[in-house]
Amino acid sequence: MSLTGLLFLLVIAAIVGAIGQAMVGASLGGCLVSIALGFVGALIGGWLAAELRLQEPFPITIEGQTFPLIWSIIGAALFVAVLSLISGRRRI
Repeated sequence: MSLTGLLFLLVIAAIVGAIGQAMVGASLGGCLVSIALGFVGALIGGWLAAELRLQEPFPITIEGQTFPLIWSIIGAALFVAVLSLISGRRRI
C-alpha cells in the first residue's frame, strides 16, 4: 500500500471513529483516538457482519483493501458505548 492510500485510509478511519463517538454521545479523545476507534470499529463491525451473514451496503476500496464503512461506524459506536460504560466517562 502506498503512502497516499494509507493516509486516505487513516482519514476515513478518523471520520468513522468521530461518527461513532458522536452517535454514542461520548468523547474519548482526539484525532488519534478517533483513528484507533475507526479501525477497531472496522474489526468489530466486520466480525459482526460475518457472524450475522450480512453484506456491506457501502464498501470503500483503497488500493485493493476494502474498508466496510457502515459496519465500521456501527462497530465504533458499539466499542465507544462499551468503553464509556466501563470507564464511566461523562457524556458531552
